[in-house]
Amino acid sequence: MEVYLVQHGEAMPKSADRARPLSDQGRREVGQVAFFAAQMGLTVDQIRHSGKTRAEQTAAILGESLSPPGGVVTVPGLAPLDDVKPMADALGSESQPVMLVGHLPFMARLTGLLLTGDADNQVVRFRMGGIVCLARDENGWQVVWNLTPEMARVP
Repeated sequence: MEVYLVQHGEAMPKSADRARPLSDQGRREVGQVAFFAAQMGLTVDQIRHSGKTRAEQTAAILGESLSPPGGVVTVPGLAPLDDVKPMADALGSESQPVMLVGHLPFMARLTGLLLTGDADNQVVRFRMGGIVCLARDENGWQVVWNLTPEMARVP
């Protein structure tokens, strides 16, 4: 089973817009990553996001390209400072690939917990708008690949 972890795309600063929607660059980079992911055949059952504007917009752009059968939905537990243990436990019982769109430090802490058992062990460097693919087998979780916006850029 795979889980795809996404840090939201670049957002507007709070001083420009308190809701912090995606910047033009953020929308462009997430769009390029979404297109690239679809071209490589990435499929997910559902895209889940924190409900914050920047995560919701990132998830919507990814959803347009990936068309998950379970849709794009808001779920609790993906906010920047949420406890990662409940989400790690929930992922342990998933049978279909899912994508989680959220924030730092949550994504880094979740990855540390899944890969090493220690949420404080920062083992993956997230990039805004990028995708980190983890897979679970009988031995636990492993990093399969990491796609950054720079890798997905169309010349």
